[in-house]
Amino acid sequence: MATTRTRRWDPADHLDTDEDIVAYLEAAFEHGDPALIAAALGDVARARGMTKVAADAGLGRESLYKALSPNGNPEFATVLKVMQALGLRLHASPE
Repeated sequence: MATTRTRRWDPADHLDTDEDIVAYLEAAFEHGDPALIAAALGDVARARGMTKVAADAGLGRESLYKALSPNGNPEFATVLKVMQALGLRLHASPE
């Protein structure tokens, strides 16, 4: 019997364009789960290069990895800094 090899799927490997990133983050925000939003921001930061994003946000790379992990709990200020470092804007719209 042949064995099936699998590998972990990483969203960061598929976030190649600004449109992909925006659609991915919008889906996370629509879901409304803070842990999912933090993890999605982490995926985007990894896709763009965590070291660069951390430097642009004025944050430590290791602390940013931790804050944007599925178990992290980033402060809102951190979320805003990361969004700005990614060249994205957070905005409200009617539901």
